[in-house]
Amino acid sequence: MTNEPWRTHGEELTTRESEVQRMLADTTIPAPRSLALDATGASCGHPAHLMTLLPGRVSPERVDAASRGAIAELLAAVHDVTPALDLREYQSWAWEAKFVVPAWASDASVWEAAFEVLRSPVPAYQPTFIHRDFQPRNLLWTGDAITGVVDWPETSLGPAWLDVAHCATNLAILHGTDVADEFQHAYAALTGREPQPYFDVMDIVGFLPPPGREGFITDPHQLANLEGRLAAVLPRV
Repeated sequence: MTNEPWRTHGEELTTRESEVQRMLADTTIPAPRSLALDATGASCGHPAHLMTLLPGRVSPERVDAASRGAIAELLAAVHDVTPALDLREYQSWAWEAKFVVPAWASDASVWEAAFEVLRSPVPAYQPTFIHRDFQPRNLLWTGDAITGVVDWPETSLGPAWLDVAHCATNLAILHGTDVADEFQHAYAALTGREPQPYFDVMDIVGFLPPPGREGFITDPHQLANLEGRLAAVLPRV
């Protein structure tokens, strides 16, 4: 890990990822297998984690019904894992400093309403093993099968719906809110879990940058999709 802010927390992140991957070796989750760890960077110069190479390629364009179903099935399997580790509680990426209407917003009232929602208490949830960054860019496909899910440093105990929300937000940014809703419907039908739209709002606001920093998303169409997703989920809270 050479880039900030990950470099500062590299020892913790690489250690967690290595431990989680070793734990997942006894499950059916297609995660990489941890081979070696240099968490402090003593040998590599930076915190480093060596893992197996998985087959497949990233295909964020896959949003047909079968692909959405496969993604939902994999996420449900992740949430069924009973962790054999003492994992940390999830962290919200929508902290108070981000509660600033972005300059590109077309409807400031939508964002202000979202900030008010997040100032209210977090709803009750069943602590669940969550990936925490489950989204299309972290999935590998070979043919019609998902052959890998990568990027495990943020693994936590938290609300299952936050994982669902994060994947849905990413789908909405790329393909619009209807696709995001269809994915969430597939997950809910498969698992029987009730939607918790509070966590959709939390995830969307989490995409805003801290003051003084550039956002992760800069494409105007994708920014419009992000705001459209927020406008769609707010009435559900």
